Amino acid sequence: MDTGRKLRALAAVSLIALAFAACSTGTTSPSPAGASPGAGGGTATTVAVTLQEWSVLAAPTSAPAGTVTFQVTNTGPEDVHEFVVLKTDLDPGALPVDANGAVTEEGAGIEVVDEIEDIAVGTTQELTVDMAAGKYVLLCNIYEEADNEAHYTMGMRTAFTVGE
Repeated sequence: MDTGRKLRALAAVSLIALAFAACSTGTTSPSPAGASPGAGGGTATTVAVTLQEWSVLAAPTSAPAGTVTFQVTNTGPEDVHEFVVLKTDLDPGALPVDANGAVTEEGAGIEVVDEIEDIAVGTTQELTVDMAAGKYVLLCNIYEEADNEAHYTMGMRTAFTVGE
């Protein structure tokens, strides 16, 4: 496939992914009968997350405290990504990093909530977590030695807020 056709195909896939995200984001529903409520007391929120070179896009960018399900899609176009949820008051661009530029997840002021590793291009995975009110950072923390690329320092991070 020539480069022009590849770019048109990538653009079409990206538009479809964005349209899907716009139609399915920010849904809130009561917890099913018998389910234990999350930290916020009974609602569940779905957040569509798109991972791509070199950004993390969340819609919506906040949720009420409680159960949050992240539907994470890697639109690539080339790299495998991961999805990490950190609770921190630090600015998303000022997290402590190691010599390679990857976030030091055990660093001061950082609490790892959960993560999905190795999300292949074109796939979607879900992560459901109970989230307390506070500030969070959503990021990809992969370091590719062959290309000397730390996805975090390439821009793959975004702020996420959980309200009362």
